[in-house]
Parts: sequence; C-alpha cells; structure tokens
Amino acid sequence: MVADVKNLLVELFVEELPPKALRKLGESFAGTLADSLRGQGLAAAGAAVTPYASPRRLAVHVAGVAAKAADKPLQQKLMPVAVALDASGQPTPALLKKLAALGADASAVPSLQRKPDGKAEALFLDTVVPGVSLAEGLQKALDEALAKLPIPKVMTYQLADGWHNVKFVRPAHGLVALHGADVVPISTLGLQAGRTTHGHRFEAAKPLIELADADAYAEALAHDGAVIASFDARRAELVRQLQAAAGREGLKPIDDDALLDEVTALVERPNVLVCRFEREFLDVPQECLILTMKANQKYFPLLDAAGRLTDRFLIVSNIRPEDASAVTSGNERVVRPRLADAKFFFDQDRKKTLASRVEGLAKVVYHGKLGTQGERVERVRAIARAIAAALGGGELAAQADRAALLAKADLLTDMVGEFPELQGIMGGYYARHDGEGDVVAEAVEDHYKPRFAGDELPRNPAGVVVALADKLETLVGLFGIGQLPTGDKDPFALRRHALGLIRMLTERALPVGVDALVQAAVPVFGGLIQDPSAALADFVYDRLAGQLREQGYGAQEVDAVVSLRPQRLAEVAQRLQAVRAFSALPESASLAAANKRIANILKKSDAAPAAAVDAALLREPAEQQLGAALAAVQPQADALFDAGDYTGSLKALAALKAPVDAFFDGVMVNADDAALRANRLALLAALHVAMNRVADLSRLAAQ
Repeated sequence: MVADVKNLLVELFVEELPPKALRKLGESFAGTLADSLRGQGLAAAGAAVTPYASPRRLAVHVAGVAAKAADKPLQQKLMPVAVALDASGQPTPALLKKLAALGADASAVPSLQRKPDGKAEALFLDTVVPGVSLAEGLQKALDEALAKLPIPKVMTYQLADGWHNVKFVRPAHGLVALHGADVVPISTLGLQAGRTTHGHRFEAAKPLIELADADAYAEALAHDGAVIASFDARRAELVRQLQAAAGREGLKPIDDDALLDEVTALVERPNVLVCRFEREFLDVPQECLILTMKANQKYFPLLDAAGRLTDRFLIVSNIRPEDASAVTSGNERVVRPRLADAKFFFDQDRKKTLASRVEGLAKVVYHGKLGTQGERVERVRAIARAIAAALGGGELAAQADRAALLAKADLLTDMVGEFPELQGIMGGYYARHDGEGDVVAEAVEDHYKPRFAGDELPRNPAGVVVALADKLETLVGLFGIGQLPTGDKDPFALRRHALGLIRMLTERALPVGVDALVQAAVPVFGGLIQDPSAALADFVYDRLAGQLREQGYGAQEVDAVVSLRPQRLAEVAQRLQAVRAFSALPESASLAAANKRIANILKKSDAAPAAAVDAALLREPAEQQLGAALAAVQPQADALFDAGDYTGSLKALAALKAPVDAFFDGVMVNADDAALRANRLALLAALHVAMNRVADLSRLAAQ
C-alpha cells in the first residue's frame, strides 16, 4: 500500500427508502463498495468497514483507503518462441505486432523472459501496471455498489436539468465523498460529490451539515442533524427505549425482530411513547389485536407476565415534542377503528358455525388441477382417518376426522379474509365457541404447525394426525401434478411441509413409516395425479439428510443411515449414534472397506448367489471360519437390533473383522466351480445383510 492513506466516507442522500429493504440495502451498499476498493488495491483486505443506513441515506465508512493503489508487476505471456523468433533469433512480425499492441517495441525483445510452457518454450513480457487513483477507483466502486443493490422496485424520475431521466430505488438529492478532509470528485445519478449532507427532516439543528472530514460523519449527524446514522445503533437505541418504557409499566413489549427492523428503518431518531386503548377490545382474541397493531400501525403491543395482551402499547415517533400528548392521542385515535374492525369481524363471524361454512368451500378454488378447497378437505379427512387408524384406533379417527372437516372453514370468515395470517388460529377460537371441545379446537388451530423452523408442534394426537394429513395432501398432490420445487423457488413451501412431516414423525416418535404415509395419501386423489411416491420419498429423505447435517452429524454418518431409507424416523438419531460409536472401534475401517468390497462383488457378479449357504461346500479353512463366525455373531447382532440396541448390534459385528480379512486373503470368490462360486456369493450376501441392518457401513469406507 502506498502513502497518503486516510479514512473514506461515501453517502448517498435520497428520499425515504422502502423500510422492509433498508437493512439489506445498507449492507449491500457498504459491502459491495468496500469489496471493490479492496479488489482494486485501494483498501487493505482487513480494512474496517462501517455501514450506515437511515430512512433517507445509504453510507459507508472505510478505514485506511489509499489515494492511489500501488503499482503491480505483471508478467504477460506473448507466444511460443518458435513463433516469436526466426531461425536467426530475430523477432518475427507476429512478435513485433503483439508488442505494439501492448505498447512496447523491438527494444523490449532482449528483456523478454523465456520459460517452459507445456511442451514448448514461450516468451513473457514483464511490465508494471500503474495503480488506480482513488477518484477512478471510487467511481467504479460506487457504480458497482448501486448496480448490485437489491432494490425491490425501481422508479424512474427526472433530474434537475429537466432533460434527463434516471432509474433508482428513490430520487437521490445528495452525494458526499470524503477522503480524510478532501472531497473525491465522483458523480452518480446526476449528482456531484461534495461534503454537505442533510439531517432530520424536522428536528435538525442546521438545514445543511458540512462535514469536516470522513470521521466526523456519525457525530455531526447525531449532534447537528438529530439522526442516528447507523442502522444497528438506531435499532439498539429503539430496543433500549422499548424495554425501558415497558418496564415502567411493569409489562414487556412483543418480541418481533422483523417489526424492530421495519420500525428502525422508518425513523431517524426513535422516540418511544406509551399509548392506551379501551379495555373492551380485549374481548377479541389477542392474536387479532396484536396483528392489526403490528401490521397496520407498526406499534408494539405490551404483554403482562403471563404473555396476555394488555390495553397499553408502544409507538415509535420520529419527533420529540416537548408535549407528546398530541402524538399519543393521535395514535390512540388512529388505532381505535382498527381494533373496532377486528371486534366487528369477530362478533360477525361467531354468528355462523364453522360447520355451516364447510359447504361453501366447494366454491373456493384450491388449485386448477386439484379442484376446490371442499374436495381438498375430503382428501385430508380420508388421509387423517387412515393415519389415525394406524396410530390410535376409532376415537382418534373420529376426532381427527371432525377436525379435518372444520380445519379450512375459517378461510370463509371475515377475520381471516382481512388477516390471512390468522387462518387456523381463528378456526380454533370459533370451534370452541361452537362447542366442538378442546381436542377438536386445538387440532383445528394446530393443523398448520409447524409453520416455520423452530415452531411448536401440534399439542394433541388429533392435531398431529390432521397436520400430517394436511401436509401429505399438499406434498402428494403437488408432486403428483409435477409442481416440484426448483432451485431456490418453492412457491408452495413444499420443503417446509416435508420438514414439518419429518419433525412430527421424529419428535412424536410415531410408529408409522414414511412409505406407509405416502401410500395412504396417493389413492385419495383418484385419477387426478400420477403416482409420485418414489420422487416424494427421495425429496423427504433429502430434506432429512440436510437437516441432520445442519444438526452437526458428519456427511458419511448421515449417508450411511439415510441411504437405507429407515421408515421409523424416530430411530434415525439412535442409528446415527450407533454409527458414531462403531466408527470409533479399531475394527471399523477394515469392516467398512470389506463391506464396500462385498457390495461391489455382488453388484458386478454375473452369477447369482445360492439361495442359502451350504456348509458342506465351504471348502477352504478361511470360508469355514467366516461361516462359523457369522453363524455365531448374526443371531446376537439381530437380537440386539430387534431390541433397539443399535450400538450393541454394530459393536457385535467387530468380531467379524479377522475372519472377513482372512476370507479375502485366502479365498477366491469367483471360483471355476459354479456351485462353489454360488455358495461363496451366498455367504457374502448373508454377511452383507447382517452388516447393513443399522446402516450401510460401506458408506463409511475411505473414498
């Protein structure tokens, strides 16, 4: 790095940016610009980068940026010596032309380097590439940063000259570029860089803020501009104020990271205030009130120690008036109609039972190729009855069938029509109101669970059954019409459905297999779909393998277990632990390698193994010893396997190491005698089966 190293500040001042995208916009702007400076040699690889993002600005501070990048030596390959020089060693016209293209001439020939290049020699030219200036490099970095911004939606606007239009996320009105105290002459979006920026729209001490140098940015904006420029610092201040205000009320604010990010992106300097609403609204399910306050108003509802909604909430203002009563009363007035709407929807919905709404689902299209929601409900009911019959018998089947019948009825309610996020939740409330009982009401409420990673599972067995049936209906139906996820596109959330299926089978230790579930679901579609059983099973086990790797299991361990497609997913963790314990045995590497060898022999053999091992045909001592060892070990390993002791079952196989090694050292499997060959293949086949009940041990062999 050359001399004249100073800190750099770049700010683009714009109109209010889309709040849900602000954090990503800020991180992208700062990261791309800094990466470009590093790539051009203007900033060190470890240069400290500080991003800034507020509702009206994107900025970045990069430490230790050079005014000019260091020159770089460059060696360029010209051409093979045979082409470059004639028989007398003089440069050919081809070489002279190449040198001219690179800004050199015949005088450079004596200094050219001869080096091996494959089977021949080639000539190389040593040159020095001048380092880029900061003005040139920063212009390139800024252009890259703006081009790569993850802009949700571009808008076109006219520049001040009245002639030209530009496209950007929002109209830009100012550009700052300071290298230390010096302005870097760059431009973008019709703006020339300077040192002047703007503070808070209403509360800045100065209309324009002149920055002395790059390091004065955050402090000057805070002191003169009433702006906390850093997104993270502003968010931390917002959290501090929310906790303090809630603490003074003896309450706690709702926990919602997405809401925190969005509100942080809406204010330049947060000011948290406490508001109230009428207690009569608390008769409405709290999920409805919380959702309307968060989604429509960006408020933070306050909960008591038991997690129940109270009649107080927090607002975040962008101004700090001496008397905040006008701000609080205005927000209380604004939220009242929202809560009144929720109460109206709730009261109106309860005038009709869920059961009376089921018939209307026949008029709601689910999918063009899969029919209506009414038809879907009947499929879910049929799948739920089949699962319940396998898990718990008649009473569970009746409960699951009733819950499945009612599960989608809340789609026709006013509340869910206004807030689709509440589907299932409102169904649970309305089912209780209709006297359906807690089991059915909970199952209706829970049948979408788990909705996301880490979400809780359905609370009761009927809920688990209906949730399984709902996810299976979706997976089988959409796979059956070819609507599979591709790349990062998964419009029907099929990956999430498969992971939910896996979690319920695993965490509830359900005694039902993956194939049995899929086979129960396929027939209910009649001729609407092609049988997707194989593709869907692959999909589920791929999701399972990915989940296990994320949990810290090794790729070979996971492959060894999942490749066997164990049907009871609750057993997978035990199998993995057994594989891990087996891998620690001194005999494991040899047995895994032998297992892989056996698999290859059986796969490639033209002859078929005998139906059973004939002890009379075990001629060689090594094969006799292996047959005896297998006869002794297999019953023990099988008994332990059947008892669920997978670790013990695998450890029992360790006794086979010596006879297996001796067999491969002293016995020719592909003997000329067909009977001997078939018998030895049968012995290997029996050994292969015995060794691979818990996991495919060949997957543990060194690659």
